[in-house]
Amino acid sequence: MSATYQAIGWNAFKKRHDIILVIAVVLFLATFIGVALALNPQQTPPILIIRSTAVAAITLLHFILMIGPMARLDKRWLPLLYNRRHLGVTMFLLALIHSAFATLLYHGYSDINPIVSIFVTDAGTSITTFPFQAFGFVALLILFVMAATSHDFWLANLTAPIWKVLHMGVYIAYAFLIIHVAFGVLQSETHPVFAILTGVGVGVVSLLHLIAGWKEKGIDRDPKHEAKDDGYVAVCSVDDLEEDTPFGTTVGGERVAILRYEGNKVSAVSGVCQHQNGPLTEGKFIYGCLTCPWHGYQYKPEDGTSPEPFTEKIPTFHLRVEGNTILIDPDPKPAGTLVEPVTV
Repeated sequence: MSATYQAIGWNAFKKRHDIILVIAVVLFLATFIGVALALNPQQTPPILIIRSTAVAAITLLHFILMIGPMARLDKRWLPLLYNRRHLGVTMFLLALIHSAFATLLYHGYSDINPIVSIFVTDAGTSITTFPFQAFGFVALLILFVMAATSHDFWLANLTAPIWKVLHMGVYIAYAFLIIHVAFGVLQSETHPVFAILTGVGVGVVSLLHLIAGWKEKGIDRDPKHEAKDDGYVAVCSVDDLEEDTPFGTTVGGERVAILRYEGNKVSAVSGVCQHQNGPLTEGKFIYGCLTCPWHGYQYKPEDGTSPEPFTEKIPTFHLRVEGNTILIDPDPKPAGTLVEPVTV
């Protein structure tokens, strides 16, 4: 979290992360090329570059898509989530190198514009003439937009909801790339290991998302509590509240984080971080603030404001206690509104 935009803001962890990432990518490419030459010494450098960068990019994309659900299931994966955008930009660069060499090799010596050639070369009705290259090109465009807008400057100026929707395009890109692989390399490489690896990758990504979604369904489901005469609804008992750990629920279709802190105080704020719509319901109370598990953005539970000099704000909710029951006013107060905590 930073008070101003910075072109580069690597801390010690980011530096280690990126050094390891670069080393891993170089080793992967070197290993792939070495094995490929051992199996077929006649392969040319352009072909080796096209294939090695393609495999590296699609492998990295699978890993990127798995980080999110893995972090929801086990918080030990959160450090990778913090730097997932670095992985995404690296993956795009690999895909760009693959696309540039493939376009030059297969479309650069025709009278047709290379970009146009990508869309008209495969235009038949059979599997072998399916326009798989066009799907790869569109996927690359989506990945380019994501890489170009990965900095927090775009996040702040596009607003978190729009930025989030834009970057959810990675799933469209992933689907297009699977089509690109299925009707491209899997048609020319007939050994079953390629189809098996592709299927395993899709299966693991899908399964992890389903498991993480199953875990989240309890929070996303709006309980539709019966409202009292004053509109308040019962959401949980005092016993459900663990010290310094938010209790997540949904009220009026919105996620809410109810936090017990400093012994007997209880406050309720929006369960969605203003940075990247991160899950505050999975955060912790640290240094007097509810802290988002994704990137460490912090909010004071009594008014939903970030500590100075930061300016982020989230909505707050009125609470009251009846016996052992916590009730909430489902109408959120404007972001940054002070609401005195209730005591239990």
